[in-house]
Amino acid sequence: QVQLVESGGGLVQPGGSLRLSCAASGSIFSINFMGWYRQAPGKQRELVAIITSSGGANYADSVKGRFTISRDNAKNTSYLQMNSLKPEDTAIYYCYAAGSSRYWGQGTQVTVSS
Repeated sequence: QVQLVESGGGLVQPGGSLRLSCAASGSIFSINFMGWYRQAPGKQRELVAIITSSGGANYADSVKGRFTISRDNAKNTSYLQMNSLKPEDTAIYYCYAAGSSRYWGQGTQVTVSS
């Protein structure tokens, strides 16, 4: 089993920045991918960004050039740096890890509003 704990959400004005963190514990040797999904009210959960154990990353088109995913394997932690935030980025952000199984964090709220 893998446990994921997110932190770093909150309220920010449009154009601002936030950094989300996701700390993994448990059977972390089984993790290949770590990433972030988000779910806005009334919408389906969607992929934001994902990173492999070797550092290769992919992003949703809507966040390319604004968000950066990174991973510290020594700390078993992934990060999502979010810049130039827009109101449409408002959602609950979920940390995700995958290997032999898939794991989810509890979610952290990000609200972009003036």
